[in-house]
Amino acid sequence: MEPAYKYIMMNDRIVIREMEIQCSIGVPEEERAEPQALRVTIEMDVDTAPSAKTDSIEQTVDYFLVYQRVHALSAARPRKLIETLAEEISQMVLGEFQVKTVSVQIDKFILPNTRAVSVEIQRRQN
Repeated sequence: MEPAYKYIMMNDRIVIREMEIQCSIGVPEEERAEPQALRVTIEMDVDTAPSAKTDSIEQTVDYFLVYQRVHALSAARPRKLIETLAEEISQMVLGEFQVKTVSVQIDKFILPNTRAVSVEIQRRQN
């Protein structure tokens, strides 16, 4: 017998926190010459109730697949701006997964005496 869940969806979220990727990125050409480490956090607003009820990955976001797609996307070509990469990741997540909104934060370790420079964007389905 399946469990009976009575709920009102508020704000379910799947988070991939501080994923380390390698990417050729930077404004000066010499900075793009070699891949550098970036850290990416992705927050995806989803309705987790159907998958919780059925215990089925087909009814939720496969975060391992998101992880693989982000790695492939980031390695696909050089970019000048982390803003560009954040936008490309957000569009990929919204286009390929059942996600209502997505937040993407990218940390770049480029400035001395700072932990990171970050860009954070949020996008939603139309």
